[in-house]
Amino acid sequence: MSAPDGSPVGAERSIGQLFASATTELSALVHDEIALAKAQLKQDVKRGATSGGAFTVAAAVLLFSLPMLNFALAYGIRTWSGWNLAVCFLLSFAANVLIAAVLALIGVVFAKKARKGRGPQKVAASVKETAGVLQKARPHPRPAPEDRSPQAVEAVARSSS
Repeated sequence: MSAPDGSPVGAERSIGQLFASATTELSALVHDEIALAKAQLKQDVKRGATSGGAFTVAAAVLLFSLPMLNFALAYGIRTWSGWNLAVCFLLSFAANVLIAAVLALIGVVFAKKARKGRGPQKVAASVKETAGVLQKARPHPRPAPEDRSPQAVEAVARSSS
């Protein structure tokens, strides 16, 4: 087993090697956090697009189906009930408005979900937290060089693998 910089685990590494290893790991962490932010932002954009699509479909249904549906439904109601033709046309219009309202409600639900998606804010908070932890971190106390026996080095190697 070896450390990220290629040196064997348990072997003494210089401060420079430790710093380089920590820098590499911190860089990888930042890249992973950025990738997570991109993925969450993509999900929020997809929800927003779904919301926009639902609103567009609602408008299209209301606009293009009104003439045909109104005539068909109005004459169907008149045939079935014998009511005045004007009342039948009003009922068919109300049915179309109801369908459009349901589609618009679906659009509102998806818009709220997209607005609540706080993916990038969560990642930014996580990065700040990681940076705060790293700033407060203190090196682990190490025994003096004269206390380093082969058994101590072997115990460190076993505990870190």
